[in-house]
Amino acid sequence: MNPKFARRMIRFQESDLTPILRLAANPEVISFAGGLPAPELFPVEAMKKIAVRVLDEHGKRALQYSSTEGHLPLREKIAARTNRNLKTSLKAENIVVTTGSQQSLDILAKMYIDDGDCILCESPTYLGALSAFNACQPSYREVDTDGEGMVIADLEKALAEEKRAKLIYVIPDFQNPSGKTWSLERRKAFMETVSKHDILVVEDNPYGELRFEGTTPPSLKSMDTKGQVVVLGTFSKIFCPGLRVAWVCGEPAFLESFCNLKQAADLHTSTLSQYEIDAFLSEHDIEDHVRTLVSVYRERRDIMIRTMDEAFPSEVTFTRPEGGLFTWAEMPEKVSGRDLFMKALEKKVAFVPGGAFYPNGGHENTMRLNYSNMPPEKIVEGIRRLGEALREAL
Repeated sequence: MNPKFARRMIRFQESDLTPILRLAANPEVISFAGGLPAPELFPVEAMKKIAVRVLDEHGKRALQYSSTEGHLPLREKIAARTNRNLKTSLKAENIVVTTGSQQSLDILAKMYIDDGDCILCESPTYLGALSAFNACQPSYREVDTDGEGMVIADLEKALAEEKRAKLIYVIPDFQNPSGKTWSLERRKAFMETVSKHDILVVEDNPYGELRFEGTTPPSLKSMDTKGQVVVLGTFSKIFCPGLRVAWVCGEPAFLESFCNLKQAADLHTSTLSQYEIDAFLSEHDIEDHVRTLVSVYRERRDIMIRTMDEAFPSEVTFTRPEGGLFTWAEMPEKVSGRDLFMKALEKKVAFVPGGAFYPNGGHENTMRLNYSNMPPEKIVEGIRRLGEALREAL
């Protein structure tokens, strides 16, 4: 059979990055490629007991269909935590539970993007968001991005020139892939600028709670006076990604349309997973769990950065994030991240070549490194191997 795929499938042919990442999955390889939490920190024993208790006490409801919006007690808890963390004033009616943030990105694209509409994003930006958006066949305008966030002059220029701009996608806290965090001044200027336009702002916040030092700036949503900012949050980075439970925060009218599309996609997020997370939040201190993550990930970041200082050639620069899961390295222009990957793989170490994070191409002399998933001794060994590969490439 030779199926006649839709035109959008052109964007979903296997990329040249796919076989690269398959090679990185070899268990013999020290991989800094994924955005994976540390599996040894999953609360396995607690979740065993909770799973039994949920089935004993709520089995008939937890195994049944549920509302598209999500389990109300869980939505109430999410709203309360979001208000504490992001300085917002949300209620359960402002929350819809989703099957991972990836579903939120997919639905948002379907809601707002027609073929040829423009999405404004940071440069670089999250590869998974590009994958979700691509099904709707947008164009992308990369807005110049520095250490404080989107460059406002370039944002204003993009908004003036892109007549079909429909959506701005940003990760202001510990951005994926760069690890950078927007300054307070840049957040204020951004919101002042976008408030003059009829455009949706998607504030993706999967890493904001994983802060190692410094103070947390106010969220974009906390400065939103028009209801144009929607916030994405998830339990994947602070709890258990395998449960696939995340959420979107927005105005009730927006969420009504969002739910119409979610219902068409999956009816609702796993009822059982929602009951289990709700039970954990009721019976355990998730803030204490997050503090443990922060302590472990801070140590691993410190070890990775210190070893990069020692092992990388001086021509290579990299970010020193205050939190999150990633650091971002830039090499001299003559070095291709994809070529370096193959050289590094011979030494059994892997990363993600950075060119994939630029929707309009280029910037191949970059790479993303994750420090959350590997234990300290493997971080040291892997970075030393990568340093050898860099010196050979240079």
